[in-house]
Amino acid sequence: MSAGVRGWSLRQRVVALLAVAGVLLIGLAAAEAAVAARNRTHVDALLNRTGPLRVQAQELLNALLDQETAVRGFAVSGKRDDLAPYEAGLAQERDRVASMRRLLADYPQVEAELRQVEERAERWRQAVAVPVITTTEQRGTAAGQALVTDQARQEFDAVRAAVDDLQAEILSARQENARNVQRTGNMLVVLLVAAALVVVIAGVVLLLSLDRMVVRPVTALAGQVREVADGDYQHPIAGAGPPEFMGLADDVEAMRRKIAADLAEVREARERIEWVNGQLQKQAEELTRSNRDLEQFAYVASHDLQEPLRKVASFCQLLQRRYAGQLDERADQYIAFAVDGAQRMQRLINDLLAFSRIGRLTAGFTEVDLNKVMGDVANQTEAALQYADAELTWSALPVIRGEEPLLTNLLANLVSNSIKFRRPDVPPKVHISARLVDAEWEITCQDNGIGIEPEFADKIFVIFQRLHSKDAYPGTGIGLAIVKKIVEYHGGRVWVDTDVPEGTAIRFTLPALPQDVQAAEAAAVEADAATSAEQPAEQAEAAASAASGDAPGQTNGADQPDRADAAPEGGRTGGMRETVG
Repeated sequence: MSAGVRGWSLRQRVVALLAVAGVLLIGLAAAEAAVAARNRTHVDALLNRTGPLRVQAQELLNALLDQETAVRGFAVSGKRDDLAPYEAGLAQERDRVASMRRLLADYPQVEAELRQVEERAERWRQAVAVPVITTTEQRGTAAGQALVTDQARQEFDAVRAAVDDLQAEILSARQENARNVQRTGNMLVVLLVAAALVVVIAGVVLLLSLDRMVVRPVTALAGQVREVADGDYQHPIAGAGPPEFMGLADDVEAMRRKIAADLAEVREARERIEWVNGQLQKQAEELTRSNRDLEQFAYVASHDLQEPLRKVASFCQLLQRRYAGQLDERADQYIAFAVDGAQRMQRLINDLLAFSRIGRLTAGFTEVDLNKVMGDVANQTEAALQYADAELTWSALPVIRGEEPLLTNLLANLVSNSIKFRRPDVPPKVHISARLVDAEWEITCQDNGIGIEPEFADKIFVIFQRLHSKDAYPGTGIGLAIVKKIVEYHGGRVWVDTDVPEGTAIRFTLPALPQDVQAAEAAAVEADAATSAEQPAEQAEAAASAASGDAPGQTNGADQPDRADAAPEGGRTGGMRETVG
């Protein structure tokens, strides 16, 4: 294969092969068309010309025989009626000659023989038939029979011989046509076989070419790709065959190099990850040790630190009770400072212990009714509520999964904060409500207290973060940090709503039970269906109102419900109003 052909693409090679085969097939088809046309011509001559010529030549001979027989009969009988076959034969002879001439365009020899027959027949009539008929009519049958001699018979034999020559020439032309038909038929068979051979050869060449140009390169490329897929990423991919496969091999080689480079990066990244995992493992072990230390510290704080702290507080209180008024005013003040500091230290330690235990000491999640939890919170904060003349209310609250003690602590902290941060001379009002948002319950603690500035909305959940002095509002600064940790432990989030007109609204979310979500979705579907059903009714009512002459928007006063009677009222339980949502 030359260098130029070797550089051809697979498409060009296949097109070239098909073009050669197509040219050969077109040439063979043209030859077959020409031979088929010649074959049709010979078959037409055989069936529609030489065949009828043979029949008409025989009929011509019969017409001549009828004439000769009629002349003899008339010479014997002398009856005019016996000449009828002669006249009919003469007419038939002329008709057959005319018909034969129309079929002799390509047969000059047959035409010459036909002229010979006409001349011999005309000579016989002039020499024999006409004299016999005339003599018989004029001189009688004996005179007529005298003219029918051997010479007269020889004249007709010459006519018969001419007709035989004509038939022989027609037969020769017919045989030539038959040979031509057979020869062109054989040529058609040869051309068809040649076309079949061209198709077969083209198919074989195409198959071999595809095997060499497609199958072998693809098989070789697939083998190399399998080696790379088996893990030998350094095995180079070499292409062979047409330019398309060379380009494909180059692309696969580029992909192999990219994969090898990526694998090197992945290997390096994996080594880094393993190193980081090792460091994380060490840090986890260190964190575990730190947690153990923290637990130990919590134990010490709850036992070893609180015991001497209680003793200090107890002795300070004892000094305060026993020596109150016996010392000077400054000494009493110092003793009061010591007692207050010890008590605040004890509260701080207890709050820190509560903060550290969230999520570590767990009894597992159960279904908790927040209405029951709010009842417990109301009981816990009853003294503070009565002292501050506060009002605690709540709407119907959901059932969720969680730890009841932690949820009680959560709501108690929020209620206590609302009572603590109240406005002077304004009775506190605290309301707890809940609504389902997507798959979460959004619970709100709303009060009418001093409120929180928007810039401090995030700081209040930070441990030990205080917005006011200890003298103005006592506390350790851990309550809302505990709230945030409990909410996050239950899978929710907490924030301050700064858009309320007065007071503070702290909102937090808790995951809803699946049955609550399904019930809410079903209710939404029913509401949509009811709305869709009400629209046609409203349209019909409006049409009826227009027909009755009422102005739009006017209704009978008797039909309007009493707004005051329609509004639901909340009840009171234990001095605290519980509003049903």
